[in-house]
Amino acid sequence: MGKRAAGFVLFRRLCGQIEYLLLKASYGDFHWSSPKGHVDPGEDDFTTALRETKEEAGYDESDLIIYRDTPLTLNYIVKGKPKIVIYWLAELRNPNKKPVLSEEHTELKWLAKEAAKECVGFKDNQEMIDKCQEMILDMDKKKQGGCDCP
Repeated sequence: MGKRAAGFVLFRRLCGQIEYLLLKASYGDFHWSSPKGHVDPGEDDFTTALRETKEEAGYDESDLIIYRDTPLTLNYIVKGKPKIVIYWLAELRNPNKKPVLSEEHTELKWLAKEAAKECVGFKDNQEMIDKCQEMILDMDKKKQGGCDCP
């Protein structure tokens, strides 16, 4: 069985724009990604996502609006072994609340969709950002009563 990890694709709405939080790893290839981490023994995926987001970005569940019913799964190979990462979309309640980085990361960026996709680099991660953007825009339409009824 491969490694399993979980996290949140965090976004905020600031000045009418949707921005995604990306963290730069302080290890390996110094990649950029959303907060995530390995599932500990006895821990479920969602608990891992909460723990890792608190550890890596300083946000806890009360800081977030979490969309639990639409998890996204990435499957890829790391050092020749399969890895599965489960992500949930989560909105920062207070868009001005600053993240607090852990030692696992050296930088952070809040980026709009296209810049975020460029920053993450990996195709599966880019596609996930596209899916998240679609989900957010669909939710916004529903909130506005986006009915196509006559």
